[in-house]
Amino acid sequence: MATVLITGGSGLIGTHLTQLLLAEGFQVRHLSRTPRLGAPVPRFAWDIARGTVDPAALQGVDHVIHLSGASIAQKRWTAGRMRELHASRSGAADLLRKAAEQTGTFPKSFISASGINYYGAVTTQHVFTESDGPGSDAIGRLTQAWEAAADAWAPHCRVVKLRTPIVLARDGGALPKLALPARWGLAAPLGNGTQWMPWVHIADITQAYLHALRHADLHGAYNVAAPEQPDNRAFTRVLAMALHRPAFLPALPRFLLRAALGEMSSLLLEGARASNAKLVGSGFAFRYARLEGALKDLLS
Repeated sequence: MATVLITGGSGLIGTHLTQLLLAEGFQVRHLSRTPRLGAPVPRFAWDIARGTVDPAALQGVDHVIHLSGASIAQKRWTAGRMRELHASRSGAADLLRKAAEQTGTFPKSFISASGINYYGAVTTQHVFTESDGPGSDAIGRLTQAWEAAADAWAPHCRVVKLRTPIVLARDGGALPKLALPARWGLAAPLGNGTQWMPWVHIADITQAYLHALRHADLHGAYNVAAPEQPDNRAFTRVLAMALHRPAFLPALPRFLLRAALGEMSSLLLEGARASNAKLVGSGFAFRYARLEGALKDLLS
């Protein structure tokens, strides 16, 4: 069975994807700052800040899945933080590519995470497709650089980029943070509540990576968003219902979120829908198409 090297393997998607690939019979290895070659999932050393990577990590690898990336929503977007976000995404992809070029060891495919905010943090009635251009704001530029670093692998192997929205999971990501106030009956829309909230269940995003691995005809970017994409007000209402809690509070004012989070508040206050027609047309089927069913599965 094929061998897959995962960057960011200890993150939310990486952990679930590793479990899925092992169950499907793949050989899996990770890149990590704390190597452990004798583990069931071997960890090879790399250090993005120092620009070092163990060249043995790429030996015998059939596919690379690039999930590395510092959390976008963890800290305010200062100039220093933006450098960290870029380095952990595009910088990490460049580092690994240069290691592959030095050794002449290339995989069959480079499958990279990307963000649905490639199109920018905007609220619009337009439904974005993969043919739309990138946004010009901070998150759009970050994601564009992320994808450009993935595309730099194209002379050597197949490149797939999975543009990912909010990932809903029981054990991490946005859902536990969104559910916490709702559990106390404090669910409230954010801003005017009209921003769209594309999302994907953790089981579907991991299956999307498996789909990209198994289908050599997939190339380029794909939006991986569930078919039903509610606005923030509707999302909040469905979340509260899933927890059997009320949702009657007024919306949190935009100015409070902007004062607390700065430019990063755009992640909460803006959002647009994205078409998944290209991915579905490749033969992929979403298990969790509706938000109510996804939340029932994750919060029951």
